Amino acid sequence: MLRDFSTGVGLLGQGFGLVFRSPKLLLIGAIPALVTTVLLIGGLVGLAVWIDDIATWVTPFADGWGDGVRAATRFAAGFAIIGAFVAIGLLLFTAITLIIGGPFYEHIAETVEDTHLGGVPEAERVSWLRSAAVGVRDGVLLVGLAVLCAIPLFAAGFIPVVGQTVVPVIAVLVNGSLLAIELTAIPFTRRGLKLDVRRRVLRGRRAVTLGFAVPTYLLCLIPLAALVVLPAAMAGGTVLAHRLLHNQLR
Repeated sequence: MLRDFSTGVGLLGQGFGLVFRSPKLLLIGAIPALVTTVLLIGGLVGLAVWIDDIATWVTPFADGWGDGVRAATRFAAGFAIIGAFVAIGLLLFTAITLIIGGPFYEHIAETVEDTHLGGVPEAERVSWLRSAAVGVRDGVLLVGLAVLCAIPLFAAGFIPVVGQTVVPVIAVLVNGSLLAIELTAIPFTRRGLKLDVRRRVLRGRRAVTLGFAVPTYLLCLIPLAALVVLPAAMAGGTVLAHRLLHNQLR
């Protein structure tokens, strides 16, 4: 398991190497990511401004509690809400960026596979409209899954100690897995493979997938880092998908 996890980390590192050796790929991937970053940072700033009111609204049961307990409860609620926004926002970030920059990221995937991985003879030509439609559909499904996972994690966040230690780790693993599904979308779509196939293939090598996805997810938490991380992760995700589909991972 540790070897597979390190293999996944290495695939992300390979993605960074590919885009840094070709600054054009880095620039192509950064443009749509910049647009999405501006949109989501605006949403996060708005949430931060209103977080006290929102935390109060979701914890009406604490109105009659003592000042210290009430404040701690609402702080935990605010922390959980912002955490959920960031987690779902990262998935939305990838989904929105892939929709906006479909042709850009398809170019990255094609360049990586055709230039460095021997090509895909059976590849389908995917139009921007189809790519956007697939991205919207998959994005809605994955964000829906993220919300379903976020609800019990939000509730568990109120458990002392566990809510501040175990729950964040589980959240990173869950959201990293969902992020990996999005980052491997284009190589699967080029082969005419649907979301259920993508999920099954990635689940078959879970440790490798997490090794790739967890550091990607954590790096994307750094403000503006996604401008560089996402193009690299797209390249690394293409390598991951290619090797899984061609049984080239050991």
